[in-house]
Amino acid sequence: MEKLDLLGVALGLAALAGVNLYLTVFATGLAIHFHWITLAPQYQSLEVLGNPWIISIAGFLYLLEFFADKIPWVDSIWDAVHTVIRPIGGALLAIQVLGHPSPAFTVIVALLAGGTSLIAHTAKAATRLASNTSPEPLSNIGLSLGEDTAVLGGLTLMQFNPLLALIIFLIVIGAFFYFARRILRSIKGKIGLVRKKWNEPASRNASVQ
Repeated sequence: MEKLDLLGVALGLAALAGVNLYLTVFATGLAIHFHWITLAPQYQSLEVLGNPWIISIAGFLYLLEFFADKIPWVDSIWDAVHTVIRPIGGALLAIQVLGHPSPAFTVIVALLAGGTSLIAHTAKAATRLASNTSPEPLSNIGLSLGEDTAVLGGLTLMQFNPLLALIIFLIVIGAFFYFARRILRSIKGKIGLVRKKWNEPASRNASVQ
């Protein structure tokens, strides 16, 4: 049971890192540093996140992401840059949760965690890309605030029930795969409309000449 809880926390942190790596590290570090949570003996390896330097750097990067995440198309550029960063960060967090297990188990969990972070990141990036084709910016702000709330809620849930948190994360990831085709079709359709609107003035000018 203890190993399942460890795996739940490891993959849970990886999934949240795929959504917002810096907020995950920043919030967890603050909670540890100010003793808002008490780490169980099996999670003592996470105490390093309470280091003031780690909290400060994660907080600064989260502040940058907080603003970049709410500007249409800037958020997609930010996501593109973090396509590699978030999975690596998620894998490192998962390894830190485990402490010092066997090398083989470490590699397995790192692969699972990296894949989990990548899937969560892809779900976020695809949703943002779809929302960016909308003419109004409020959807980006709403999605960004919703993602931050989901990360904080996920961290809170992991504190009380890691296995339940892992199950919910897996359900959300499964739902993304189910709706992925519809999301991609929506993105392609909206991008096609944007291209058509851009080409219309050029076509009109050519016909006039």
